[in-house]
Amino acid sequence: MIKLYQFPVSHYCEKVRWVLDFKGIQYQKINLVPGPHVRKILQLAAKSQVPVLENGADVIQGSAEIIDYLEEKFPERRLTPQDPALAEQARGWEARLDAIAGPAVRTFNYHFLLPYPSVIVPLLTAKHNVLVRIMFYAGYRKLANTMRGWMNINEVSAHKAMNDMDEILNELRQIYANTRYLVGNEFSRADLTACALFAPLFRPNGYGLKWPSDHNEPQEMTQWKHSHERALRSLSIRYEQNR
Repeated sequence: MIKLYQFPVSHYCEKVRWVLDFKGIQYQKINLVPGPHVRKILQLAAKSQVPVLENGADVIQGSAEIIDYLEEKFPERRLTPQDPALAEQARGWEARLDAIAGPAVRTFNYHFLLPYPSVIVPLLTAKHNVLVRIMFYAGYRKLANTMRGWMNINEVSAHKAMNDMDEILNELRQIYANTRYLVGNEFSRADLTACALFAPLFRPNGYGLKWPSDHNEPQEMTQWKHSHERALRSLSIRYEQNR
């Protein structure tokens, strides 16, 4: 059985869950606790980040690398276009979204939500027992400070994240207004990456989390999302159609 080491809240892990489900591959989710996960992951891979896929003797780290592996081992329902030029475009979109959109969405969410442990703790401890949740609440002040330092989350980085998302979302909105897919005439890893990485902003049911209510978030966060409602809606529709 293929094993996916993951955080349920991670949008990079959602990329991989989606690919596995899209291809109809059976797998086991190994839900890790942020922080204590480091020891387990470093026993498997070179870095501490998730997602990590384990398939027998094969261990693959990183969402794009895992997709490449799954495309090779399970070629049915391909997400990489057969045409080399289109494949290059799809990989280019994925790389750009991974490098810019993914960190920006994460920074944006945590910057505004970290002051609210009743919102963040259930997300970080999703799929774990109540004892883990209690431990997170008990050490929350230190945890929040550690997360801000580790991920460089502050006022400056949050506003940069909003600018980065603004640029990409406006581009996606314009493209999706005229065509169904980012690359070629089929759903690809480019569309999947865009939908998965921005999913924490439109909070789809298929993600597998109990999302917090908009009423439990700062007004500035809600207003920013509302100002990009058209672009997020185009992603939400494609998520629902293909997830």
